[in-house]
Amino acid sequence: MAEYKLTYFNARGVVEPIRWILAYSGQNYEDIRIEREQWPELKPKTPWGQLPVLTLPDGSQLAQSVTIARYLARKFNLTGATDLDAARCDELVDALGDLKNEWKKFFLEQDATKKEEAKKNLLETVVPKYLSKLDQRIENNPKKRLVGDDFTWADLMIVTSLSSLETSLETEVTLAYPNLKGLKEEVENIPAIKTWIEKRPVTQN
Repeated sequence: MAEYKLTYFNARGVVEPIRWILAYSGQNYEDIRIEREQWPELKPKTPWGQLPVLTLPDGSQLAQSVTIARYLARKFNLTGATDLDAARCDELVDALGDLKNEWKKFFLEQDATKKEEAKKNLLETVVPKYLSKLDQRIENNPKKRLVGDDFTWADLMIVTSLSSLETSLETEVTLAYPNLKGLKEEVENIPAIKTWIEKRPVTQN
């Protein structure tokens, strides 16, 4: 029987990094995907009227995607070897959140002209700002990780988000950042992650 139940829409979205953390940690969990028409009935039963929701073995629930990811990372020792490592992971995930806020403007824009302008701003200004710093972090680490010697939840969060970013922009944004590109390829070829990518349901995002 699955110990955890992860409830979200039938999409990768903000929950995909959580799925990667669970896969990497070898956890048996129930991947519950609801359709949009089911949401109005389920919404008032969730902690904050939002998805995802993680149901724990004792039946208690945890909401907010980054909170869930951080909780699981702590539980499965994916926060680095020291308190400073854990703080560095938090720092990187927070920075990723800033990038996502800019990306969201492009994703939600309906006007074709404004959407093209938002894409141009992302590719020419926003993405280089963040990816250059991430690339430098890896460059400065002899182990070629974002934090410490081993994979952390920061690696998984950032790599899966970059995959989604490349899909939405239809551009391989890591090409100009060899260290980041190398990390992305390495993470995506971790056996448990690779298996998940190959078997996960096909969705647009």
